[in-house]
Amino acid sequence: MLPLKLLGTGLYLPKKKVSYLDLAVLTGVAPEWILEKSGVETRYFVEHETIGSMGAMALANALDSANLHYRDIDLIICASGSYDHPVPSNACLIPRFLGQPDLGIPCWDIDATCLSFITSLEVVAALLATKRYRTIAVVASEIASKSLNFKEKESATLLGDGAAAAIFTGDVSGESALLAYRMETYSSGAYYTYVKGGGNVLHPRDPEAVPDDFTFHMEGREVLRMATERLLPFFEAFFKETPFRMADIDWIIPHQASRVGLAMAQKALKIPDERFCNILAQYGNCIAASVPMALHHVVNNEALKRGQMLLLCGTGAGFSIGATLLRY
Repeated sequence: MLPLKLLGTGLYLPKKKVSYLDLAVLTGVAPEWILEKSGVETRYFVEHETIGSMGAMALANALDSANLHYRDIDLIICASGSYDHPVPSNACLIPRFLGQPDLGIPCWDIDATCLSFITSLEVVAALLATKRYRTIAVVASEIASKSLNFKEKESATLLGDGAAAAIFTGDVSGESALLAYRMETYSSGAYYTYVKGGGNVLHPRDPEAVPDDFTFHMEGREVLRMATERLLPFFEAFFKETPFRMADIDWIIPHQASRVGLAMAQKALKIPDERFCNILAQYGNCIAASVPMALHHVVNNEALKRGQMLLLCGTGAGFSIGATLLRY
């Protein structure tokens, strides 16, 4: 158990709202198919926004929520799976867009694809426990729309853009805490979800590179198969390390992977609707931003009380599965 107190959350959505009817035109599939398969009614796509600018806005909103000033933060972590640039890191761009480029606050990235925010919490809790840092901001800002391949209707109708931020400190009272964390990676599924080009294996300068190499590709059935096989054994191992059980948890906050994936997880884990945060229809799958967006929703819309327990969980490209248990 590590002291970890959530002080505030913030959300930012791009201005362009895209409906499933819009996606039906772009993909050439029936609107009914989109609702049945992806379950996403609306999502948001960037126009002029960037990962850095959206992250800055989400952090500004989180600071307002926590009644803090930018100078109160002594570390910024960007927990995202997409990038404005290969170099520099996403995190170092956020102060520029906040108009605070020269305060010297350290900034760095954590990338575990869709699990980036969940993974960052263990790091944040450990850093706060050393007392080297007092207040840490975690920002997840994602742009999926620019990498969509509209010939791959499954992913093209699922993903969206957006950003969310959360601010944490240590809790001397011991009430708010990170209670457990676990992550498992099975790289046999590494290429079920990937963007082939853009790195050094297939560089943009390589003569064999074609435009589709730089778009998102997902083997949805294989991802779901791995998730189905690994889910129950993962949580059996997770709860063996804690005195708690799924029935003790007040809110389950999953990565908004897909309609089928959420339904499978909820049924397998026997979670009632009133404890399961599902915001997929409103926002789509926003990669690593999905979990903090759902956390923001629960904190601001569900009358969350101090002392209640939250389970943040999901899967990510790699193939990885992860979860962290928090006492709010």
